[in-house]
Amino acid sequence: MTRVTTSKLTKPRGGSKALPPRGGVSRVALKGGWYAVGFLAPLGILYSVYFLFSFGILGVVSTQRVGLTFRNAVDVGFQNFVLVAGDPAFQGALMNTIAFAAFSVAVSLSLGFILAMMLASGIRMRRAFYTIFLLPSLIPMSLFATVFGRMLETRDGAINEFLRAIGLGFAAQDWLGDPTAAYVAVGVIITYAIGLPIMYYSTDVAQVQASVMESATLDGASVWQIYRIMLFPLLRTTHITVILSVVLGSFRAFDIIYFSTAGQPGGRTDITGTYIYKATLGLDRIGYAAAASILVLLVALAFSVVQIIVRRKAL
Repeated sequence: MTRVTTSKLTKPRGGSKALPPRGGVSRVALKGGWYAVGFLAPLGILYSVYFLFSFGILGVVSTQRVGLTFRNAVDVGFQNFVLVAGDPAFQGALMNTIAFAAFSVAVSLSLGFILAMMLASGIRMRRAFYTIFLLPSLIPMSLFATVFGRMLETRDGAINEFLRAIGLGFAAQDWLGDPTAAYVAVGVIITYAIGLPIMYYSTDVAQVQASVMESATLDGASVWQIYRIMLFPLLRTTHITVILSVVLGSFRAFDIIYFSTAGQPGGRTDITGTYIYKATLGLDRIGYAAAASILVLLVALAFSVVQIIVRRKAL
């Protein structure tokens, strides 16, 4: 049996050139790093200027009492922040945003994971099912939410008309007038847009080695045990990616709420995005809306920091 020694691995043969010293490799990497910095610097400067200008304007306006014309502004200090923080409507909108985010995470980690595993098991018409689940995530949510809001109308909405047509008229609801029905409607829309979590899971489950699955099957593990004990923990990084994308997406779900329920009934389904929009265009309180935007930004940053810490500990 031929033994492979360290000298055979490192010493060059014949006339081949000597391997570069360790310091040479570091210099090459350092040089490549500077090239990357050179390419990224212009884009970084552009982003920095945009952020500094936007946040600067937002910070100045948030301390003023001013309307859409930005004329006759009155400096009010931190009064807008105090008013926003003490407004029950803002607190309700913030809680709705967090509740919808928690619901989205629960649906993505449960239903999204199960559907992705079913698609990965090689069922028939896999591509057709995959397209059906992914399609709602590829179309503008404003269009989908508008159609869904039209279907929810009490008098001539498609859902109530269908229930009456099949003899279930007693089940017809005032979907946009009853708080519970409105929350259910928002939950249906969130569940309908579950395509992206399925795509994340379908992509990452393909990286799991088949030998691991075959070993579990030979050891007598059931399908449920393989999903629960093996695949779910193995896809830990995917769970974190899904949670991060879903939670941050919930802070930008303005189109889903505004075009479906418009925050009705009585602002019960408002989220922070629709609250700020109404304060800006409905009440003409730009400074107040700017203060609300900064508070929402701080909450979103807090969520991001927590998720980054959890992600680093999990990896």
